[in-house]
Amino acid sequence: MGSATVTTPRKVTQPESASGAAAVAARLSDVSVRFKRPGGGITTALDRVSLELREGELLVFVGRSGCGKTTALNVLAGLVQPSEGAATILGKTPVAARIDLGYMFARDALLPWRSAKQNVEFGLELRGIDKAERRKRTLHYLELVHLQDYVGNFPTQLSQGQRQRVALARTWALSARVLLMDEPFAALDAQTREALQAEFLRVWALEKRSVAFVTHDLNEAICLADRILVFTDGRIAREFIVPFQRPRDIFEITANPEAQAMYREIRDILAD
Repeated sequence: MGSATVTTPRKVTQPESASGAAAVAARLSDVSVRFKRPGGGITTALDRVSLELREGELLVFVGRSGCGKTTALNVLAGLVQPSEGAATILGKTPVAARIDLGYMFARDALLPWRSAKQNVEFGLELRGIDKAERRKRTLHYLELVHLQDYVGNFPTQLSQGQRQRVALARTWALSARVLLMDEPFAALDAQTREALQAEFLRVWALEKRSVAFVTHDLNEAICLADRILVFTDGRIAREFIVPFQRPRDIFEITANPEAQAMYREIRDILAD
């Protein structure tokens, strides 16, 4: 990070319910997850974790490998069942709310025999969306990620960054109210990752989906998040509210002294 200064940040405001409290899109309530180890014994992946994802919020989980952040995401997705506690999405169980959920992985997971357009349409086909609506949504989101000239290209004809853009368009096209994203830019080179981060923020700002986002990259967390939850040893060690105004310039924020201080503080927590 550099030392340039930027405009004084202002606090981020979150959507509120009619009662004035922030509306909740997803929640973990006192969740523990324990796994049996093959050689015997128990691994505790989450230890009485409670958190809320507010509607329209971009909530980021950070932590070292094995700290529980991806397990928390998978409990919200209904892919991992808690040993104790409960998860809810829009007031329902994750399984009951599946139509309102989208999940994006670190790897693009594109089907190699389908074009970019056909890959984006795939999830819509599974949900029974009619052909005209599938085409409309697919072309809309491919255009939003600047791939309108590559709709007929197959994955082998696309760069890694373009493939991840297709995956992003596929996730957005489902019109899910809650998006779960597990290090979606981690496999990209630095320049492509920065471009995709900016692209993601631009698309997110248009629709304000509720997003839970896992990353190891502290700069990425500070650039993207409204709030950051720092995971250590299966628990949430600290919450940070990211105060910078939107729309954000990623390069300016990483040069901001306040962002640099937040980076160092999170890094020190993880080092301990």
